[in-house]
Amino acid sequence: MRKTVLSLLPLLSPLCVTPVLGQGLPAKWEELTAGDFPKALEASQGTCAVPLGIIEKHGPSGPLGTDLINIRYLTTLAVREEYTLVFPEYYVGQIFEARHQPGTIAYSSRLQQDMLQETVSEMARNGCRKIILINGHGGNNSLLPYFAQSQLDSPKDYMVYVVSDGGVPPDSMPPAARPSKPGVDGGHAGEDEISNVMASRPDLAHPERGNSESGADLDRLKLPDGVYTAIWWYARFPNHYAGISTGATAARGQAITQILAHRLAQTIRAIKADSVGPRLQREFFERAAKPVPPKPEE
Repeated sequence: MRKTVLSLLPLLSPLCVTPVLGQGLPAKWEELTAGDFPKALEASQGTCAVPLGIIEKHGPSGPLGTDLINIRYLTTLAVREEYTLVFPEYYVGQIFEARHQPGTIAYSSRLQQDMLQETVSEMARNGCRKIILINGHGGNNSLLPYFAQSQLDSPKDYMVYVVSDGGVPPDSMPPAARPSKPGVDGGHAGEDEISNVMASRPDLAHPERGNSESGADLDRLKLPDGVYTAIWWYARFPNHYAGISTGATAARGQAITQILAHRLAQTIRAIKADSVGPRLQREFFERAAKPVPPKPEE
């Protein structure tokens, strides 16, 4: 998740987060009692989040669950600032490009869609009216917008929002969040991502192993701009490692995570305040049930 730096949150341990706006209620869905769940839903204004990670290789330095661990930690910090119910660990996503690496869990395309649909449907049945899919994995960048679009196939009493971006641009980073040198981040399992693991779960990161494999871009596939083929990532990074993770530090991970957590909290706040989207979705479903020609002013 990358955009403009606004302000920083104090670094918090995910084990001791107590959402102020939730009046002492846990933000994590699985930690609530059945009796407290309706109170938490009311405190969150019917807004619920699903942080999505994956199980895949993260170079020689990161755990298989890097994306899942980092996105849940980030969300945990954000919901302290803007209370929202957080769905349990979710790792059913798109990762076919890493099937050649040990430990990867690559579910079928049908299961990816069905599982996500069943999940948001069950969340809605429990009272979630705005469901935020917070993406922590690049392989989901096409899956999730398509899933959100598919919600228009039949009337829904909830709305799906997808939150996904690429991180913090170097020119907007404070000094503590900047890379140790150019080219080390790479986009997958590089210094930035492993630094984030060192902030969220330092016991699982191994930056000292960063030089045991190459994270260089081999650039083996030469096609015109605008042409896509599924093997593009393997053609560039067959080791499923992009960048160099040896310079990763917990301090850098903390600085990056604080920036992203504050920005995510602002995004959640804006989604809570959105009244236009739900109104237009209801209007759309009414018109889709009985299509009529648009009026001249439309």
